[in-house]
Amino acid sequence: MTSATSEGPGRVDRLLRYPVKSMLGEELPAVDVSERGLVHDRRLALIDRDTGKVASAKHPRLWRRLLTVTAQAGNSAVRMTTSDGKELWSTDPGVDDALSEIVGRPVFLADAPPHEATLDRADPEDVLRDGTRPPVSARTGRIGGGSPEGTFFDFAPVHVMTTSTLARITALAPNGGAQAERYRPNIVLRTPLTQGFAENDWIDRTLRIGTGLVLRVIARTPRCAIPTLAHGTLPADTAALRVLAEHNRVTPMESMGPQPCAGVYAQVLRPGRIRLGDPVHWA
Repeated sequence: MTSATSEGPGRVDRLLRYPVKSMLGEELPAVDVSERGLVHDRRLALIDRDTGKVASAKHPRLWRRLLTVTAQAGNSAVRMTTSDGKELWSTDPGVDDALSEIVGRPVFLADAPPHEATLDRADPEDVLRDGTRPPVSARTGRIGGGSPEGTFFDFAPVHVMTTSTLARITALAPNGGAQAERYRPNIVLRTPLTQGFAENDWIDRTLRIGTGLVLRVIARTPRCAIPTLAHGTLPADTAALRVLAEHNRVTPMESMGPQPCAGVYAQVLRPGRIRLGDPVHWA
């Protein structure tokens, strides 16, 4: 069940970005958003030297260790901090070797994806049945179908979730908890007057955030293995995906069948700067 106020769905509650794809990210009080998403979001990614594929924790067997490293963006470089407090900078001469040691595979840090870039994604149904340990299978797919060329986004440049969706997952989860960090949104909207998986009804709607930013919602967000994995100090939690598979299995877009979903993908129609507390209106 959903409802909305006359002025729009809510206000900006949290802003998050992930300067290195599949690493832990950072929380922001304000941020500029261009047609390429939040400034510095998915600015860099690791590329597997053996396969040429983009490293993504969507394939946990290979890349779960990325979620032990926190990335923070500066103007000229990205700082990466390991779980034991060691700091690496994206501009360090030996950064590729250091990252290869962390993830256990030969990788290099890139600021642009390879031509027709792909990544591996574990099947959500396999994850629910078998967990994320070997021998979980993975399917290879293209990245960035709804994004500007040359970006590392899985699909679209902005990912939006609501507090009503997080509250619904919390209510349905056996452990009574749902953390936004598991789902890696960019914008979390506080929606006190809305209940349930509110974003399901937002496809093709337009959001105006603050005084300038305008987004168009283009798809529901299908979930993968990532929410089930340990994120820094957050332990692994299969319920983060199982709840969605049992209670919000919907069609992300016309070209796909029903999937466990939470949140929505959006494209940027008009760039702008947004801040915590900014009101969100239907445009």
